[in-house]
Amino acid sequence: MTAGNIGGLLRECAGLLAEGGNDNPRFEAEQLLMKICGVTRNDMLMFPELPVTEEQLSAAERLTRRRLSGEPLQYILGEWEFYGLPFYVGEGVLIPRQDTETIAELAVEFARAHRRPGFLAADLCAGSGCIGITLAKLAGVSVRLLELSEQALGYLRRNILLNGVERLCEAVPADVLSQETADSLPPLDLIVTNPPYLTAEDMGRLQTEVGFEPETALYGGADGLDYYRRMIPLWGARLDPGGLLAAEIGMGQENDVMRIFEESGIIPQYKKDMCGIIRVIFGIKNGG
Repeated sequence: MTAGNIGGLLRECAGLLAEGGNDNPRFEAEQLLMKICGVTRNDMLMFPELPVTEEQLSAAERLTRRRLSGEPLQYILGEWEFYGLPFYVGEGVLIPRQDTETIAELAVEFARAHRRPGFLAADLCAGSGCIGITLAKLAGVSVRLLELSEQALGYLRRNILLNGVERLCEAVPADVLSQETADSLPPLDLIVTNPPYLTAEDMGRLQTEVGFEPETALYGGADGLDYYRRMIPLWGARLDPGGLLAAEIGMGQENDVMRIFEESGIIPQYKKDMCGIIRVIFGIKNGG
């Protein structure tokens, strides 16, 4: 790259990304240069003649090449926004996605409406912690965030500190499909989970970017339902009467997951995402 100012560098980065087939080259080039040059988007638009250093040119070329290789933009940036909050992300942790804001919104609304002294929530397969941390931050309730992966736990702990919810959130290294884990927690008022739910067929046609994310956070067995079959009866039993269990699902899985809820004695409902796709199955335990 040879540009001498931020405007020229932006054009070069966006051009390379476009040539490589990137669907949103201008936006992604802006994101990369904001990280490299410490500028805002407005700075780039209003002051295109801002000079860039050789070091910044080199970094721009390096990060652009990483993106062209298929590495997710979020991993390259090292941080991504979810529900208006910042989260560290990188290799070994699932990237927070807008789809998942659907379950976060549901959880926050429920917690705000039912908050009381001693209210306790659990985020199963917490990953980066985006759901549970958002819940704690916006609803002010205590959350146990359970995660098995050591790599993901590192991000989870950093994100708790990043968002200032260390008094409300506890990162718990645990296998959420273990009876011992379920028994180790007191009765819960709210359980949320974004589990692995991709099918074998889904895994065979992943986009290059998604292939960088941990398989254990994606693959839900041949039909994508392995986790739900074990989680729903196990953790439904840990809910207090009147408590809510909510699970994100893949497109088209609603009938199967709702049936599992029903078999576990929880009457299911659903919530659609911004695209009109049924994204969350949830139910309230009888007796509340």
